[in-house]
Amino acid sequence: MKIYHFGSEYGRDIHAFGSQNLVMTRVLSSMDELQTGCMHLGPNGVVGYHQATAPQLFMVVSGSGFVRGQDNGEQPIEAGSAAFWEAGEWHETRTEQGLTAIVIEGISLNLYME
Repeated sequence: MKIYHFGSEYGRDIHAFGSQNLVMTRVLSSMDELQTGCMHLGPNGVVGYHQATAPQLFMVVSGSGFVRGQDNGEQPIEAGSAAFWEAGEWHETRTEQGLTAIVIEGISLNLYME
């Protein structure tokens, strides 16, 4: 067994699309274009409005905030909840208190949650 770390101190600051107080720690990728990372949004953090490059699952593991897609208004999200965006869908995330989420992106995601 080997222990790995994915805290914000192991990530890099992201400023694309007007993002603020965002650190992304890469976790894994695969040959079939699956990518997983841990997103750390600090207080008043924003993942700027942009298009998903592939289907994307955003699973909040701590904290809370708000998410929106292109076809619906802003919705609250908290630990234990997830948002899913289709490829090409415009989306944004913001938080007042901070949140941490595991983000999985890939061409062939099979979602089993309801």
